[in-house]
Amino acid sequence: MDDELLNKPYEPAAVEAKWYDRWLEKRYFHAEIDPDKEPFCIVIPPPNITGSLHMGHALNNSLQDFITRRKRMQGYSALWLPGYDHAGIATQNVVERVLAGEGVTRQELGREKFVERVWEWKAKYGDAIIGQLKRLGCSCDWDRERFTMDERYAVSVREEFVRYYEEGLLYRDYYIVNWCPRCLTALSDIEVEHEEVSGNLWYIRYDLEENGEPIYVATTRPETMLGDTALAVNPEDTRYGHLVGKRAILPLVGRRLPIIADEIVDTDFGTGVVKVTPAHDPNDFEMGRRHGLEEINILTPDAHVNEKVGKYEGLDRYEARHQVVKDLEAMGYIDRIEPHLHSVGHCYRCHTVIEPYLSLQWFVRMKSLADVAIKAVEDGRIAFTPERWARIYFDWMYNIRDWCVSRQLWWGHRIPAWYCNDCGEILVSREDPTACPCGGELRQDPDVLDTWFSSGLWPFATMGWPERTADLDYFYPTSVLVTAFDIIFFWVARMIVNGLHFTGDVPFREVFITALVRDESGKKMSKSVGNVIDPLEVIDQFGTDSLRFTLGNIAVPGRDVFLSEERIEGSRHFCNKIWNACRLVLRNLADFHPAEVDPAGLELKLADRWILSALQRAIYKVDDSSDAYNYSEVSRALHDFFWGDFCDWYLELCKEPLYGEDESAKTAVRWVLWTVLDTALRLLHPIMPFITEELWTRLPGTGETLVTAAWPVPDSGYLDAEAEREMGYLQDIITCIRRIRSELRIAPSQKIAAEFLFQDPSIERVARAHMADIVSQARLAEASFVAAVEDPSAYARGIAAGCEIFIPLKGTVSFGDEIKRVEKEIARLEKDAERSRGKLADARFKERAPEAVVSKERDKLAELDLKLAKLREQRELLG
Repeated sequence: MDDELLNKPYEPAAVEAKWYDRWLEKRYFHAEIDPDKEPFCIVIPPPNITGSLHMGHALNNSLQDFITRRKRMQGYSALWLPGYDHAGIATQNVVERVLAGEGVTRQELGREKFVERVWEWKAKYGDAIIGQLKRLGCSCDWDRERFTMDERYAVSVREEFVRYYEEGLLYRDYYIVNWCPRCLTALSDIEVEHEEVSGNLWYIRYDLEENGEPIYVATTRPETMLGDTALAVNPEDTRYGHLVGKRAILPLVGRRLPIIADEIVDTDFGTGVVKVTPAHDPNDFEMGRRHGLEEINILTPDAHVNEKVGKYEGLDRYEARHQVVKDLEAMGYIDRIEPHLHSVGHCYRCHTVIEPYLSLQWFVRMKSLADVAIKAVEDGRIAFTPERWARIYFDWMYNIRDWCVSRQLWWGHRIPAWYCNDCGEILVSREDPTACPCGGELRQDPDVLDTWFSSGLWPFATMGWPERTADLDYFYPTSVLVTAFDIIFFWVARMIVNGLHFTGDVPFREVFITALVRDESGKKMSKSVGNVIDPLEVIDQFGTDSLRFTLGNIAVPGRDVFLSEERIEGSRHFCNKIWNACRLVLRNLADFHPAEVDPAGLELKLADRWILSALQRAIYKVDDSSDAYNYSEVSRALHDFFWGDFCDWYLELCKEPLYGEDESAKTAVRWVLWTVLDTALRLLHPIMPFITEELWTRLPGTGETLVTAAWPVPDSGYLDAEAEREMGYLQDIITCIRRIRSELRIAPSQKIAAEFLFQDPSIERVARAHMADIVSQARLAEASFVAAVEDPSAYARGIAAGCEIFIPLKGTVSFGDEIKRVEKEIARLEKDAERSRGKLADARFKERAPEAVVSKERDKLAELDLKLAKLREQRELLG
């Protein structure tokens, strides 16, 4: 390690730029098809080309990188396949806003020119998020980067459409769809966001044709009555049985409406009589189909009243509502108006209130496809983590409806269907046809496919499907999908459906659902609230590794993530700790050659044996937690080991032999330092790739990169329960003395005396053997072993490892300070004891916890009670 670096604090920006460029240059992230290696594959949830990196992206992609980097180090041929999505509605809206700034509409520009402008915008801005993912350190195989509108992907999408059509699973029909009057397109059910809205219930009088009997009907949308074609009652509702089969007159219009009976009618809503508007309500549509009712669409695509209803033509839907109510009131047809809270659907992109709208659309029949996809999760071929998300998946799949896949947009995969102007034939083809078999002129369907129709092919279309490519044979099915819960319906379910249908296998073995990132108080991050934390700004301020470690540290599976800049700053301190500890070690390894050392010939001291044992346990913990996708536990284990065990304890304990005259002891310590640092940096690398690469490559006897270095494998031969137990005694004793010093405000530079009274001879033997470490770490001037003390009130007293520790007060601190310290310690221990008693009194704890855990808790309580008894005795002696 050169002096220039040794003399500098950690500077993330310079390190990150250097290493990421080198990783790309060396193509370390490229996954080869290697029959001798087991494949591992993740496909990135493709970000929208309109997007920029937000904290949700940062969390999701950091977790994917943690997984991929570890698998690569474990020897897998690990592919993290990147790419991005064309995002039909979102991208079209963005470009339309750009055009609006130029004073032009897409209609004025025309379809061909508009699509050209979108491609130009994509070339200029569309891959910005890819550069941002690189700043995050993502180890994607950029050689395989894909886009959902690239030429090869377009072939896959067309094949999907044609196959579904040929199999009878794709059809075109008039159907009620969720329609956005702003985006002028149909939306699937899951693209509609429902919100509770305060509205009204208008009670309108309809008159029975035969005798004028008034029938009162409640509605939240009075303007849609212009499209009514029936009234309906529940067949079990005895109040209205006499009306079934008769006709009523529609106010304002004069249309004769049959009165029908249908079980879907809710007898508790309004009066129990409902208006039936098949073209403007999904339930009414289904009812209308059952009863052969006319379907009258009264609205234009932009939600204005059309020519079918006379005087209201041209009015916006809300203007029409106002005018209809005004006219009904004037004619005496409004009985009453009641406030009403109800759920109203909004477009997930522009937040416009959607309109249930009768429209000619393309649909996929989902029932048989969903049945197969349900079974794949039920039989364990696909597992969800956390498991509870499988229930959400099932709830949606069991109640699935046919999927509307056509969108009235210009940006996207255009539907490969052509209509003959002469004979009306529909042609669906893998290649563009030039003419109808009848010789007639063809026109292509103007609509495009739902974005999720194309992205639902992502795990296998990115590998070349429908061709049987080498990538597909080797890497598919993929290993795990890491994604957010809010697209389980949009994307995850559809990938499962498509994967099973088109490849005969699941698209991934596991689905790891990540949490929502919230602010430190648990609120959802929002620009309007002003609590958004920008990951790019965080990277500029604290460095990428600090952000990644923070996200890992707080990413507990199944819980939302609470993030604050203070947490990220804490991770920056951890980076500094790693940097400074490694600088210290590297200074002492300048001429060290690990290959020349035979570990079997080393005489390891207690601290050496202990740190090597703790290292093995850290490896086990990291492996177990990584396999469970619990990166909070991974991060905690790494932090506790590196900062706690290694920095706070071993680096202090090893200084005497490291700087001493005994060459054999020095060699042993240097080998332990090298071994621990080499292994710890490997363990940290998936989460903190930049700082670990900078430091590890400077270690003697390593290699050119950590990216492809071997993942640590625990060596049970170094597990040493005796060393852990004995070191635990020493740590307890030293920590006890340090606590007394701190609470009595004894300056670190002031050395003090201590007297030790042991109850357990075996622990006393350990303390005597390692008294030099206790003296140095506790800053003692002298230490003595006693059988008793003459006047306990003249001492500060602590208890640790079955040992009473007496610190003479005379010449050190006042008695008043010692009284305060003892009382504070009693209060602390009482809380711990109360907590322990509560746990042991809990029947569920004793039933569910292993006996060893329960036994350990009992021992802990007994020790707490012993300490309390001694300290209470001490408090009495102090007066």
